[in-house]
Amino acid sequence: MFLCFVESPTDCAKFHKILFGSVYYPTYDIISSVQNRNSMESIVQYFSHIPSSHRSAILLGGLTLFMLLESGLPYYRDRYSKFSHLGINLFFTLTTVLVNFLMAFILLNASDWAVASHFGVLQWLPVMPLWLYILLGLLLLDFVGAYLAHWMEHRVKWMWKFHLVHHTDPNVDATTANRHHPGESVIRFVFTTVAALLAGAPVYLIMLYQSASVALSQFNHANIRLPRWLDRLAGLVFVTPGMHRVHHHYVLPYTDTNYGNIFSFWDRLFGTYSTLENDKIRFGIDTHEADEEKNNIFFMLKIPFQPYRMPVGSKFEGTDENRR
Repeated sequence: MFLCFVESPTDCAKFHKILFGSVYYPTYDIISSVQNRNSMESIVQYFSHIPSSHRSAILLGGLTLFMLLESGLPYYRDRYSKFSHLGINLFFTLTTVLVNFLMAFILLNASDWAVASHFGVLQWLPVMPLWLYILLGLLLLDFVGAYLAHWMEHRVKWMWKFHLVHHTDPNVDATTANRHHPGESVIRFVFTTVAALLAGAPVYLIMLYQSASVALSQFNHANIRLPRWLDRLAGLVFVTPGMHRVHHHYVLPYTDTNYGNIFSFWDRLFGTYSTLENDKIRFGIDTHEADEEKNNIFFMLKIPFQPYRMPVGSKFEGTDENRR
C-alpha cells in the first residue's frame, strides 16, 4: 500500500499521479497517519509553550484528584492531624516549586544549547516517528533525572542526609510526593539538567517529562488501594502505589529498593526491585522517629547538617557508614 505523509490527502493524490501516472484516492489509513502526526505535533506545540499557570494546574489538580481518591479508596485510615500533615508537605512543595522556578533558566539554556549544538543521544539518532522520539526521550530523562538521581541519594551520605527528609513522613500520601528539603530540590534539578544535556532533549520534551513526573509521583505516593491485579499489571510498566510503598518502609533493606518514579522496569533491570506485603509496611525512617524529627519543619530543615545516624536493623550493618 502506498503511504503518504504530506499535509493534505489531496496532495497525496497529486503526488501519486506524478510518481505512478495514475490518480491515487486517499484511504482511511493515510488520513489516520496525517491525523496522528498532527496530534503528536499538537502535543509538541503545547508543551513548547506551556504557560506557568497550566503547570501549576497540573500540580494542584493532581493533588486535588488524588486527595479525593484517598478519601474514597484509602489504603490506610490512620488517625493523625491531616491538616498539620498537609501544611508540612505543602511547605516543602512550595520550596520545591521556588527552587525550580529560580533555576529554570539554567535548564532551558542547557536544552537550547544541546539542540543547537546537536549534542545528546536524541540528536544523534536517525530520523524516526515523532511518537518514538518522544518515548525514547522520556525514557532517558526518567532514567537519569529520576532513577539514577534517587539511587545516588541513597548511596552518597551527604545526598542521603538531604533526601532523608522525604523519608521521615510517617503518613505517606499524595502530598508526600514533593516533601523535599530545598537542598534535595537543588540536587534533583542538577540531575534533571544533566539528563536534558545527555539526552539532547528539546524544551517541549522536558516540559512533558516534568508534567508526567509530577502526576506519576503523586499517583505512586497516593494513599489509595488499587485492586491487586491492577496494581501488578500497571506495575509492569509504571511505578504504582503498591510498589513504591515498599520503598517507604521504615527499615533497610526495603528503603534502598524500588527507586523508580515513572517507569518501573529500571528497578527490575538493575536489581533494585523488591516486594513486601503492604499490610506489613510501616512508614517513616528508623533513625528519625521522634515526633519533632518528622513533624517539625524547622527541625527537618536542619537534618542534613546534623551528624549522620547509622540505621538500625540493617543487613548492611557495619558497612553503611562507607556506603552512605
